Amino acid sequence: GKEAVIANAVIAMLTIGGQQLFSFFTFSCPCHVGLNLIYGLAFLGVPALILLVLGYALNNQTWRLVTGKRSPLQEKATPNRLLQCKLVCFVLCSITGRALVAPVTWLAVTLINGSYYVCAMSEYVSMHYYGAGINVTASERRRILAAFPCSQLVPPELTRARDEVILLLRYQSQVAGWLLIAVVVITVFLSYCLASCFSPLSFLHFRYWSNYVHNEQELFDEATDQHSRLYAMQHVRKFFGFVPGSENVKEIRIPSLKEWQAISGLAFLKRVDKEHYDYSLLHDWALKESVDGKYLKTDEDP
Repeated sequence: GKEAVIANAVIAMLTIGGQQLFSFFTFSCPCHVGLNLIYGLAFLGVPALILLVLGYALNNQTWRLVTGKRSPLQEKATPNRLLQCKLVCFVLCSITGRALVAPVTWLAVTLINGSYYVCAMSEYVSMHYYGAGINVTASERRRILAAFPCSQLVPPELTRARDEVILLLRYQSQVAGWLLIAVVVITVFLSYCLASCFSPLSFLHFRYWSNYVHNEQELFDEATDQHSRLYAMQHVRKFFGFVPGSENVKEIRIPSLKEWQAISGLAFLKRVDKEHYDYSLLHDWALKESVDGKYLKTDEDP
């Protein structure tokens, strides 16, 4: 839908901006044999991997897919296994498609920029770029090549050879970046085409279904917020003796030290019977304890 396109565009723009800042402030090629490749690939791959993991982690569908799958109730349910596998694959593809936006953008932008690729691959360029008049060993040539990304380390007589090597590597990097973009665009287009071909709904029916799912989720979130607030209010009122926000509070309840201790500390979700859980220590206290204790009238002088 439009929201997904806008979200993907925003993610891509933020990734591009982040990449430019990241390169400007942190990237500095070591210009040393053996280190260039590790450093360049680390700057290419590690941020992309982190962005991929974040893409999965920040998608609600990921947690909808995995949360509670090992619970006893889930294990007892026996839906159609084939249908379940198809649904899981569809959701995984949808999550992966969204999660790949940032890392692919990072890789494409860094390849088009070329600096990381030049640093990583400089020492592996063909030897003839050094010129025929240079008589050095193979290891010395690799050392000189590795220094090419750092212009201040290159002897004056190799300046032209360095410029040729840098241009060649930038060309390779930028071609790879544009090829990556082309492959991704074609893959996304073909995926949408296939998904539309196999859709059981017509075009307008599909748009209606998308709007319905979006509106249902919004309304469900609103109801969840209101329901949980009203439910929590009952337990808070039992503990303090008044409803939060009330203007004419006649009396308040003074909790005992034991009650304060009962609702303090850390607690996990606690199952109380086959159908219900206690969500917090206050919830557990409110369901177990009777409503008694010391009350103080608010319209009286202390």
